[in-house]
Amino acid sequence: MTTEYHDEVDDDSSSFWNKNPPLSPRSGASRLTRRLFPILTLAAILILTIALGASYSRMTSRLWSAEQSISNISQSLSSIQQLTADAAKDLERLKFAVASNKDELRSTSEALKQLATLDAISRAVATLQCSIQHIVNNGSTTGSSGCCPLNWEKVGSSCYLFGQSLLSWHDARDWCNGHESHLAIILTDEEWEFVQRHAPGHFFWVGLSDERTGSWEWVNQTPYVMNRRHWRPGQPDSWTHHGLGPGDEDCAHVHTDGRLNDLHCSSRLGFLCQRHA
Repeated sequence: MTTEYHDEVDDDSSSFWNKNPPLSPRSGASRLTRRLFPILTLAAILILTIALGASYSRMTSRLWSAEQSISNISQSLSSIQQLTADAAKDLERLKFAVASNKDELRSTSEALKQLATLDAISRAVATLQCSIQHIVNNGSTTGSSGCCPLNWEKVGSSCYLFGQSLLSWHDARDWCNGHESHLAIILTDEEWEFVQRHAPGHFFWVGLSDERTGSWEWVNQTPYVMNRRHWRPGQPDSWTHHGLGPGDEDCAHVHTDGRLNDLHCSSRLGFLCQRHA
């Protein structure tokens, strides 16, 4: 009789092979990580894309601004170039005009020089004629039309003499009157230039006073038209602290700078007489 042997098998042997082993905490965390990784990766990619997009947008904006600035600079340079070209054309036109007028200017200058020479010659001839007349008339001006007496200087249509004595304004007026003349009445630019030319180093009376009416007038009682350009700064000031007696400064004289100043009439100065040629 044969004996059969069988391995003993537990009733739950099938369940042993079919059941999953129990999950450990580390295994669950690893599975969760594997599931979250794609999500996190996508999120990171999305954030990076957004950041890159914003950076690209800012860069694009800056590039556009730079292009606008370059465009504006180009326009400005173009305008400057146009202005420079226009200025160069104007300069060329001016050069042409100067070159065209150069001969005319040279001719005008030569003509002026010739006129000055002729004027000097005319003066010399007139002086010579007067000298001859003086010799013929034994020093008298009778018949010497347009001539001045000896030692008098001719300016325009007048003759002038600087008195050598120091006199008060009234005495100077009387001296001039006694020599067929009067204290100088200075009206024209030519006469003022003559006075200013002889003024340096000298004080001399002229025929201007406000003694008679309180208003400035010439010695022939012609009203004086005030011209501050012919007076020293701050003058006339009618100063009363001169210590020369009653009254203020009523008489005018020419100062060393060729301009007028008022002074007490009793002051003793040189003087300028005037008569018609």
